Amino acid sequence: MPLLYATSDLHVTHNGNAPLIDEIRPDSPEDWLLVAGDVAEKIDAVVGTLATLKDRFAEVVWVPGNHELWTIPRGGGELRGEARYQHLVQRCREIGVRTPEDDYLVWTHADRPLTIAPLFLLYDYSWRTPRAENASLAEALDQAREANVVCTDEFYLHPDPFPSRQDWCAHRLKVSEQRLDQIPSGHGTVLMSHWPLHRHPTGPLRWPEFALWCGTTRTEDWHLRYRAEVAVFGHLHIPRTTWADGVRFEEVSLGYPREWRRRERGPIPLRRIL
Repeated sequence: MPLLYATSDLHVTHNGNAPLIDEIRPDSPEDWLLVAGDVAEKIDAVVGTLATLKDRFAEVVWVPGNHELWTIPRGGGELRGEARYQHLVQRCREIGVRTPEDDYLVWTHADRPLTIAPLFLLYDYSWRTPRAENASLAEALDQAREANVVCTDEFYLHPDPFPSRQDWCAHRLKVSEQRLDQIPSGHGTVLMSHWPLHRHPTGPLRWPEFALWCGTTRTEDWHLRYRAEVAVFGHLHIPRTTWADGVRFEEVSLGYPREWRRRERGPIPLRRIL
């Protein structure tokens, strides 16, 4: 029986992570792989890594993380925002990798059909600390800066042509809901995203203010609403299994070398999901 695997936050340009790609291999050529974002910042590194993985797995499904969407100023003229995302989608299609813009695959090797739904959603700054709960966004960001917490997205993740990241997030939520609503009622789902759909996995964050850049309250019931068998995500660099309302949540990130070197179990570049 084929197996379903997942990984995320490979950050292949960080010294020490690239060799671990060789460990991401299937048990059989029929196995599938979910890649939940943050492969790299450079487009060619993202596509090259995904092409390598597609040579090994029968299907590879990718969603962007914030790092893929960064536009780092090096000579100017680089793609920004939606244009950058759509370029990545096109490059993935050229190598046979599935994206949030493609038809959903169905995993038929479970007790019920499971639609694999790759979701590109972003965040809208609605996950606040108690102190920032009723504050304006400007005040919430000021409080994060006071705590020395500022996500690099504030400098490199441009929402063009949308006025703000919140507006881009709202658009992505609308698009995703429309597609999820079309999944047959007899199907369960594997909900796959870079940012967690539910806030509970952010509990162990060293700096709780960072949750501002981690998700949106508008997806807090999606694991129930869309009959999730499992929700797969990354971004937090806190790889573990958690549960909410009887639904399994899998944070599958590899993370930076400075993080996995501190862990007794070392790097885990691949996780079995089903």
